[in-house]
Amino acid sequence: MSTYVLGRTPEEHERLRRQAAVWQPATARLLDQVGLSPGDRCLDAGCGTGAVMELMAARGARVTGIDLDTELGEKAAAGAGGTFVRADLDSDDDAVPPQSFDVVYGRLVLLHLNDPVAALRRMWRWVAPGGKLVVQDYDMDAVESVPPLPVVDEWRRVFLGAFAGAGRDHRIGLRLPALFAEAGIGAPGLTDVAGRLGTMADSAGMLSATYRSIAPLALRLGLITEEQRDRFPADMDDAMRAHPGHLAVWPLLIGAVRSR
Repeated sequence: MSTYVLGRTPEEHERLRRQAAVWQPATARLLDQVGLSPGDRCLDAGCGTGAVMELMAARGARVTGIDLDTELGEKAAAGAGGTFVRADLDSDDDAVPPQSFDVVYGRLVLLHLNDPVAALRRMWRWVAPGGKLVVQDYDMDAVESVPPLPVVDEWRRVFLGAFAGAGRDHRIGLRLPALFAEAGIGAPGLTDVAGRLGTMADSAGMLSATYRSIAPLALRLGLITEEQRDRFPADMDDAMRAHPGHLAVWPLLIGAVRSR
């Protein structure tokens, strides 16, 4: 994940923590559907701030996290009582031994990788016989306000445009079954779709935070000017104050599970 397009700043780490809290119920529900058992060996690929490792550890699992960000990953693993491996999911085939985990899990990781199919093959090799590969990723095309607001349309133009400019698929969650097939894993035995319908009052902060994180890339791609970058937070605040009750649709979090 050496090309993580949202940057590696304290502000981005805090945004990741807030995002993880939003999706905690959906991920907990999927882990329970998978049937996580005490003592299971679980790997969180792209562990980030460690929110999923904590969910796994709370169910009695023995957890390991993989991430390229050593400082963040070590803190995350320590907080979950687990271990940490520094590795790049885009390239490190031998980060962990083959077939060594009962559950290999990745949330919001494929959309940041250069070759998601190769990463899935890598993750599948780490699943032990009888184990499961569990992936959750975004379909960000769902993001909108109802009724429409120009500031949300501008977010879509900049954020989704920057993802496309970086060669990333902002709808990768919708393609998980096809990616599993392309990776030679086979069709998922279980799929899951989670969404969040909020309001501008409780969603504007996350829109502003993601815009701020993508802004350096958007500037390099020529999608925005520095003036537009600096003005956007105020425009979002104005829209939130003027239309706090407008509906705000978040990305869909789509899950896929395959048993070995």
